Amino acid sequence: MRAIRVAVIGGGQNCEHDVSVASAASVLKALDPAKYEAVSLTIGRDGSWSGRSLAAALDVLTTCDVVLPLVHGPLGEDGTLAGLCELAGVPYVGSPLRSGALAMDKWATKLVAEAVGIRTARGRLVTDASTVDFTGPVVVKPVAAGSSFGVRLVSREEDLEPAVRQALELDDRVLVEEVLEGREIDIAVLDDPDSGRRTGPPLEIQVPGLFDTTVKYDGSATFVIPAPLADTELKALEDSALRVYEALGCRGLARVDFFLTSDGLVLNEVNTMPGMTAESQVPKMFAAAGLSYPDLLDKLVRGALR
Repeated sequence: MRAIRVAVIGGGQNCEHDVSVASAASVLKALDPAKYEAVSLTIGRDGSWSGRSLAAALDVLTTCDVVLPLVHGPLGEDGTLAGLCELAGVPYVGSPLRSGALAMDKWATKLVAEAVGIRTARGRLVTDASTVDFTGPVVVKPVAAGSSFGVRLVSREEDLEPAVRQALELDDRVLVEEVLEGREIDIAVLDDPDSGRRTGPPLEIQVPGLFDTTVKYDGSATFVIPAPLADTELKALEDSALRVYEALGCRGLARVDFFLTSDGLVLNEVNTMPGMTAESQVPKMFAAAGLSYPDLLDKLVRGALR
């Protein structure tokens, strides 16, 4: 049998470009060469595709059996690449256009989650930094950016407007949310082609302060897998992760992030294409359950081909 031809797309035209390049490089190294012929395509910050035009890149994509789109953030994870693959008629790993767009939009995700009974942090949508009133410590974040870019914890009134202005450089809408006190717990959901939809072991993020971009990638955060949880807490987290995954229409894989507070769980956000290096959270979570990184990638590709 011939090898399955897989287009691995990394890069992108957003602030997560370097993170995405790392994910793609790691995946290219881990795909089993006995089963897969990997074709690397990197979207440059200027929009070129490994030096090609989009039209030339489409010619390459249509020679592939499946696409593994690893572009995190806008113009990638937000459904853009899913839509391109749909139009090109090539199967792809991950969520379809609509769910990618919904999950990338943190405000829309809050509305969907609340509609299916999952609590989210109280917050307000802001488009003008000069109109924000300070109501106590808040977290400021762009509505559609990932890897915690533009996220700031604001404890003083005089810091609020600059934080919102900084976030508005990454998006034209910004969320200003209450600060939640609790444990940060992530749940990964996988559409396993062999055993059906399932969750991986819960991961707890332990950091002294805000889990911002610097802490996320400097190695100072501690990941505890599996997170020590009571059976009732774990069931509530898994049920809520599956409920919001289904409500958003996700497919393939997603990481659903929660705060576990004294008043129960609160949804933080949903990532439909989370970091995918061997050291990223989702591969580590499934590795703790005995599913190796190459085997996880194999399941994702086979699931897309189905």
